[in-house]
Amino acid sequence: MAANGYRDPEKQKLLLKEHEEKHFMSSEIVRDIIMGVSDGLTVPFALAAGLSGARVSSSIILIAGMAEVAAGAISMGLGGYLAAKSEADHYMRELKREQEEIINVPDIEAAECAEILSQYGAEPHEYEGVVSALKRNPQHWVDFMMRFELGLEKPDPMRALQSAVTIALSYIIGGLVPLLPYMIIPIAGEAMVASVILTILALLIFGFAKGYFTGNQPFKSAIQTAFIGAIASAAAYSIAKLFRD
Repeated sequence: MAANGYRDPEKQKLLLKEHEEKHFMSSEIVRDIIMGVSDGLTVPFALAAGLSGARVSSSIILIAGMAEVAAGAISMGLGGYLAAKSEADHYMRELKREQEEIINVPDIEAAECAEILSQYGAEPHEYEGVVSALKRNPQHWVDFMMRFELGLEKPDPMRALQSAVTIALSYIIGGLVPLLPYMIIPIAGEAMVASVILTILALLIFGFAKGYFTGNQPFKSAIQTAFIGAIASAAAYSIAKLFRD
């Protein structure tokens, strides 16, 4: 019975629920958070370091940094919205085309369905019943072709707005970290040192969490994330200092 648990409806529901929970942290929301926090920590950090290299006051750095965070959050959020909206529009176009094809050329679609199943190791006598069952239910047939022929999943209707808000808020949270020292310390040079320490620490923690939740090596991810942020800020600081001198 254990080997054929999928035949028991209750066991099947339990298995599917466990599988869904296992993959929850790799969802689109988590990817949006990673994108927003990653850029939010790095870009304002590099900007603040660059302005510090130009020897401007903490208040100027803070004003410029806050303006960048606001503009960056809007830009990133809008980008996330447009990307998700484009995916939804693409899905609807392909869905309409598949719906037309199962009406106009059902035999070709059935042959494509059989070919897909055969690629998974099913023999003709095994998949013929599946194809017949799908043909009796056009909606399920279309869903099958969308997933297994085109590799497309039905998008959440709220996905575009959700992506925009998630990325924008994540960017703001990440962007405020390197600017915190400039809110407290009036001397730009001292504030920059504190900002570097605080942001590198935040990048290490964020990189570790990102690696942990995405299934990658957490320590390697932490080092890579912090290294990229350090390189960006060092480059901005050096360029600003070069032109200043």
